[in-house]
Amino acid sequence: MIPDFIRASLVALGLTASAGWAEEPYIIVQSTTSTQNSGLLDYILPGFEAETGIDVRVVAVGTGQAIRNAVNGDGDVLLVHSKPAEEQFVADGWGVQRFDVMYNDFVLVGPKSDPAGIAGGDDIIAALTAVAEAKVPFVSRGDDSGTHKAEMRHWGAAGNDPTAASGTWYREAGAGMGATLNVASGMGAYVLTDRATWLSFGNRGDQEILVEGDPRLFNQYGVTLVNPEKHSGARAAAGQRFIDWLIGPDGQAAIESYMLDGQQLFFPNAN
Repeated sequence: MIPDFIRASLVALGLTASAGWAEEPYIIVQSTTSTQNSGLLDYILPGFEAETGIDVRVVAVGTGQAIRNAVNGDGDVLLVHSKPAEEQFVADGWGVQRFDVMYNDFVLVGPKSDPAGIAGGDDIIAALTAVAEAKVPFVSRGDDSGTHKAEMRHWGAAGNDPTAASGTWYREAGAGMGATLNVASGMGAYVLTDRATWLSFGNRGDQEILVEGDPRLFNQYGVTLVNPEKHSGARAAAGQRFIDWLIGPDGQAAIESYMLDGQQLFFPNAN
């Protein structure tokens, strides 16, 4: 169901829900590499597309780039995982309303040899401090993604600016999560990753999860409609229909049922 204030905006723009759905057979979703690399979107989108006839075209980039793309009008829906940045997107008028969708968590991965001595820990700040003190290889996405933003928050909480050591023990990949994990695996380096991408990652080498379970590693995803008052070409009616489905019973059930090797990758929490 389209909220009344969104429906009013559509009417003001000369769009109705029925006309919008009839004339807009596709939407563009600006999303993250984690929703794509994990296989989640490939799993849940066919159900929505079959039900509505709306084709969902996904642009999978880091959260920062996804937001910039949406600001530029290159998308109808934003599905990312950096709540402060998403809320700012709405506050600045680029988005209509943000909704929680699902969550998982981040984990710190590293070589089994564990030169920083952090294996089995559940304190991300202590772990990063140990990595910095040991000056052992750490690979960052370095791409302004949701994962990169989370990593930098944790470094800040540890009182450390690792970018001062960029190119030495601290390496910035400037790439998506899968590519960054490949770099870390090849270097035998530590890396922060979302659990879903890690579980679906095939080139682990001797890498394993070393630190997990810290509440600060909670990873919330949200969805926002791009404001049609900012971009008249936005497919607002179809985009809102996708959001309604995603945060409704069918979408939430689809997210909950996605499993990999018997493990649930995302946990719906729209309600």
